[in-house]
Order: sequence, then C-alpha cells, then structure tokens
Amino acid sequence: MIDRKEIKLFLFLAAAFSLFYLLPVSNQRFQSAVLQAFILARWYAREHVLLCLVPAFFIAGAIAVFISQNAVLKYFGAKANKLLSYGVASVSGTILAVCSCTVLPLFGSIYMRGAGIGPATAFLYSGPAINVLAIILTARILGAPLGIARAVGAVSFSVIIGLMMHLLFIKEERIKNADAQNSRVFLPEEDEKTMPLWQIALQFASMVGILIFANFAEPKISSGPWFFVFRFKWHIVTFLFLFFLSVVKFMFKIKIFYILISLIPPLTVYILFPSYPSAAFTAGVFSIVVLTFLKNKELSPWRVQTWGFAKQILPLLLIGVLAAGFFLGTTKSKDSGMIPNAWIESLVGDSPSSIFALLGKDPSSVPYLLRFLWPLWTNFFASLAGALMYFATLTEVPILKGLIESGMGKGPSLALLLAGPALSLPNMLVINSIVGAKKTFTFISLVVILSTIAGLIFGAFF
Repeated sequence: MIDRKEIKLFLFLAAAFSLFYLLPVSNQRFQSAVLQAFILARWYAREHVLLCLVPAFFIAGAIAVFISQNAVLKYFGAKANKLLSYGVASVSGTILAVCSCTVLPLFGSIYMRGAGIGPATAFLYSGPAINVLAIILTARILGAPLGIARAVGAVSFSVIIGLMMHLLFIKEERIKNADAQNSRVFLPEEDEKTMPLWQIALQFASMVGILIFANFAEPKISSGPWFFVFRFKWHIVTFLFLFFLSVVKFMFKIKIFYILISLIPPLTVYILFPSYPSAAFTAGVFSIVVLTFLKNKELSPWRVQTWGFAKQILPLLLIGVLAAGFFLGTTKSKDSGMIPNAWIESLVGDSPSSIFALLGKDPSSVPYLLRFLWPLWTNFFASLAGALMYFATLTEVPILKGLIESGMGKGPSLALLLAGPALSLPNMLVINSIVGAKKTFTFISLVVILSTIAGLIFGAFF
C-alpha cells in the first residue's frame, strides 16, 4: 500500500530540488532582489522591531492578563453598544499612530479576549490608517483634497469594514459569544479584578505613550509643534519610562531596590552612547524583561503572554518582510526588486499608452474598451499593490509623491493611501494565523474593493 506521507515528502523534496536547480542566481535583477530582501529585513529589525513591536507585545500581553474578559465583552462583544464599540475602534489610529505590523499584537489580544470580529477588524484597519500626522503630511505635500479624502475614507472605511465583517460572520460570532458567556461561569468577575482600575489605566497610558513617542517621525518642516515634539521625543520617552516603572512598582509591590537596579542598564548605555538613544531604549526593555522574572503572581503571566504573542507573530513578519523586499525592493533603492518599478508606474498611470509603449507597441493603438476600463484597473491595481507593499509609518507619502511625479493618477493615489498603510504582506500572514484564512481573505477583499471604489469616485471629480 502506498504511504501518503512518503509521497508528500517526495513531492516536497522534488519541488525544493527543482526550485534550487532553476534559481537564476546569475541574473542581476535576482541578485539585487535577494540583497534588497535582506536590506529590508535588517532595517526592519533595527528600526521597527525594538521601537514598535516590542512595546506592542508588552501592551498586548498586558491586555491579555490585566483586562478582564468581562470588560472586553462589555465594550467590544456581540452585545456591546455598537455606536460605542465602533466609535472607539474607528478613531483608535488617531491615538496609536502605529503601522500595519505594530497593530497586530493589539488586535490579536483584544480578539482572543472576546472582542467581536466587527469591532476588532475596525480597530485593525483604523490603527495604522488613521494617523493624524500622516494625514496632515498628505495634505501638505500631496494637496488638501487628497489629505481630506484620506481622512474621511479611513474613518468611514473602518466602520464599514467592521460592520461588513460582523454581518458576514454573524453565525460564527454568535457561537463565539455563547462560548464566551459560558466561560464566564468559571471566571467570576470579582476574581478577575486583581488590580485597581486606575493603576491599570496608568500602566497602559505610559506604555502607549512610550510606543507613540519612541516612533515619532521627523516632520518635513523644521519648525512648529510637531518638530518640537520630535526634537524632545527621547526626553518624553525617558519621563514615560520612569513613570511606567513607578506604576509597576506600586502595581506589583516591587521593592525600590529592584527598580533602581533596573535603571542601571539604560543609564549606562546612554552615558556610553549618548548619540544612540535607541540603544538605551533597548537596554530599558531588557530591564523590564528582567523585572518580570521576579517572583510575582501577576508579573509572570504578563511575561508569558507577551512572549506568546512575540513567538507567534515575529516569524511570520520576518517571512513577509523578506518576501516584500524580494519582490518590491526597498523604499530607498529605486527599481531594486524582482518586479520592475516601471511596470508598477505604467500600470497606475492616467492612460494605458505607457504600458503599450513599454511592451514596444504603438501607444495610439490602444483599444477603446481598454481606455474605458482603465480607471477601474488602475484603482484596483493601486489598491492591490498597496495592500501587498510594506509601508512604515509616514513613508507612504514620499513614495506616493514619487509615483505621482511618474504619472500616477489622483484616484489610484487615494486608493493606495487607503489600502497601503492598513495592509501588507507580513500583516496578512499574521492575521491569517489569528482569525483564519476565510476571515483574512474577506478583510483583505473589503479593504481592496472599498479603496478601489473610493479611488474611482475621487478620480472622477479631481
């Protein structure tokens, strides 16, 4: 009898052998794409993991440990007030200002604690999409109409997507809600309230503040309030870190001796390397991790939950970042990925003539039907390309400026702005691991379709 496992193993080995045998290693573009994949991964590790993801993992772990399931169900569950739950979720991005990857641990945490798929996905979209500084930068660099359209589209999309996800998966949501209600029989509300609410609020406020200001990007204009905040952002982070340690001391009744010891690593690194504040930040994170190993019944679960999110999400993000760098290159190296930038630019232009010229055909021979359908195609392609690309916070604006200067239309520009920051290939892989392929595909489809429609409407009037 044929062993199916052996057949699968043989097919896997045969596919792997064929892949390596046929690799075009002598091709210059392939070599460049491989290099860009690792350049993007290095940049991601240096600039994004420590400053963005690590604080997000700690916040997600804290939600899982210190926020009761009853509270999540009350505000984001199936029986929650829809106006309140979707209202809070849809404007969360104005506070967090995170990217499509940093929001993932937070989304996973509230969803696993019992939040409905509707409010959870509204939060998932709005977290990276509704960034006040990014919207202001869009209006200033790309024009007020595009900035206003981005703001209106992002807020409305988060609510629409959340409601659509709720309606499409309402049967599963009812089953999930019933299971959550049954589990509360074994988790009495008084047993979950182990910490005073004001202490938990201060703990979360300090962690969110650290996440926001540690990643505060430099504005284009070297004046005004935004530049002032950027100039002193590490001073603000230092104050928030000290405030966070004070809150932790009172929450977990940690001896002052251990708190003072935890200050030694970041202080030492700052004295030795004053020009590298991110190194001191890393040392501070290390100190917090060490504190969680103290014998404390609340600190240990926090560490376990934080590590659980990290080991689930980080490997998938790394794979996604490598793939994004390989196919699309990096934002600093033009035309460095496997997919030539000229193809992307020609596919989002105002006319299909450029793609005909790229193919070596007469631009004047474009069929009428293709010209008629071209706006639909360009907006859809911009939405899809934006959904696959990875944009760090605020990087989408200069990238889009370059595309507009290369001939990208106003409609596709808005479509990319609405789909790009909220989605990315790494982001998709992680969402799939949290909610499954069916819900992930639906969420991605809704973002792409709505972005395409918004681009078509905006392009028709502007």
